[in-house]
Amino acid sequence: MLQDSFGRVATDLRVSLTDRCNLRCSYCMPPEGLEWLPNPELLTADEIVRLVTIGVERLGITEVRYTGGEPLLRRELVDIVTRTTALVPTPQVSLTTNGIGLSRMAGSLAVAGLHRVNVSLDTLDRETFKKLAHRDRLADVLAGLEAAHASGLRPVKVNTVLMRGINDHEAVPLLRYCLEREYELRFIEQMPLDAQHGWRRENMITADEILARLQAAFDLTDADPVERGSAPAELFLVEGGPARVGVIGSVTRPFCGACDRVRLTADGQIRNCLFATDESDLRSAMRSGASDDEIVERWRSAVRIKKAGHGIDDPTFLQPSRPMSAIGG
Repeated sequence: MLQDSFGRVATDLRVSLTDRCNLRCSYCMPPEGLEWLPNPELLTADEIVRLVTIGVERLGITEVRYTGGEPLLRRELVDIVTRTTALVPTPQVSLTTNGIGLSRMAGSLAVAGLHRVNVSLDTLDRETFKKLAHRDRLADVLAGLEAAHASGLRPVKVNTVLMRGINDHEAVPLLRYCLEREYELRFIEQMPLDAQHGWRRENMITADEILARLQAAFDLTDADPVERGSAPAELFLVEGGPARVGVIGSVTRPFCGACDRVRLTADGQIRNCLFATDESDLRSAMRSGASDDEIVERWRSAVRIKKAGHGIDDPTFLQPSRPMSAIGG
């Protein structure tokens, strides 16, 4: 097992396939983009599958989520998913994407065995999308959602970050849009993971604010009144169900005490938290000939020192030097 000193066991592996992205969302990177990792520093498809296989077969990983940057930009994506879903025991395999290109790839990913997708969608307004993402691609994202649903990648989950004075008025329209199409919407508090380091707590739309806006238009009840455990989202039935909406209060309602996630960056570093300032290098070990047993021990040692929480409320908190696009969600 991948167990830390607080007794938490990591079973959910988030794997960044690339730090590249075809959008420039303001809460992630500047309009001019970032300097991408050189290709030789990226894990190869074989290296990714080797590490995922070790995680699943030797370390108790039961869920694998492929992220980016934008994972659809990784040319070997379908092959990586196919090889992952062929593992025994077979993990749950999902994908977090901005949806651009998903209309073209959803069918192939479904055939490869992908179980579901999370698609980022912060607005239904074309001009607001262009302002947020610095690209005119809203129609492509909506088409990707439709294709994922039609291909059986269900439930299609939608991730939304509300920003004050930009799209915070769209909470209710976004939920109506998702309810009509049987998508499951998750609102996520904006986190300090932008490359510009411009995040300010006072500008963040909190989980309480999100719920207040939704409850003004919908009847929401706890979908599961029992403690949610390691699940990041608090889920609510909409109008008695079965439709649900989730709120992920990563900042104001942290779930660090039950966290079961570990992250592998596109350049082969193990990170215990989105906000970690330390990484453990598996790529160099692999490329210098380390055996699977040696990788297992390095990975266990990396997780063992996981901190108790992200520490955003601590006066000494420092935003990680890597932005979200380089870490993987």
